[in-house]
Amino acid sequence: MNTARKYSIKVINENGQLESNLLREMADRFESLEFIADDPISVPHQFSKKEDIEISGLFAAILAWGQRPVIIRNANDLIDRMDRAPFDFIINHEENDLKRFLNFKHRTFQYIDFQGIVKGLKWLYEEADGLEGLFSNKDLSIEERISSLRKTILDHGAQGRTAKHLPDPLNGSSAKRINMYLRWMVRSNKRGVDFGLWKGIEPRELFLPLDVHTGRVARELGLLTRKQNDWKAVDEVTQILRAFDPEDPIKYDFALFGLGAL
Repeated sequence: MNTARKYSIKVINENGQLESNLLREMADRFESLEFIADDPISVPHQFSKKEDIEISGLFAAILAWGQRPVIIRNANDLIDRMDRAPFDFIINHEENDLKRFLNFKHRTFQYIDFQGIVKGLKWLYEEADGLEGLFSNKDLSIEERISSLRKTILDHGAQGRTAKHLPDPLNGSSAKRINMYLRWMVRSNKRGVDFGLWKGIEPRELFLPLDVHTGRVARELGLLTRKQNDWKAVDEVTQILRAFDPEDPIKYDFALFGLGAL
């Protein structure tokens, strides 16, 4: 169904100003506790320790392609195999412990990919400042930080085939799953959905997690003109959303998701 026609609205005027309250209303409606159960964010919501949240969240985000029930089931399976203590597993695992993941598979994500990411994360937490430190590097743009995650993991244990599971916006990727992960870690937890764990990144710096569905809705509403779902499209739609709310533009991710689900 054509979302714009369904609601008979013009979201923005010729000056780029927001003409309709629809996005605000949908963002408010879908950023609620009811959103969690059927979303991959339910995986990190099972933890209270910061490092467990950010590591389980990263794996849930990396696996977040395909049907959501399958994503959630497989992400929970992965966490179960880590004895539901992901940070402790990353830091203290031995090679023999990795054998329990030999038959794990989510679409094209397999044991060899998990093994490489585990090694990269172990290096990141033991030799650097962890995931938050990597993404809080103010000397780099957000897209450079996302690319840095990919490079770090590939440089410290992952094989080349794992690169396809780690996006690189510098090569044009929309980086949907990592932008979603950053939304989880950075945006305020006042509504109980996102976590607000990382203080080294401001919500205003975030970019929209753009995929086929949010891209379709954004185009129907006149928020996006670019046809490809690449980083240029992410930047285009995010700049418009920042005009609507400069401090928290990615709250509209809930609106675009909700409009696509109705």
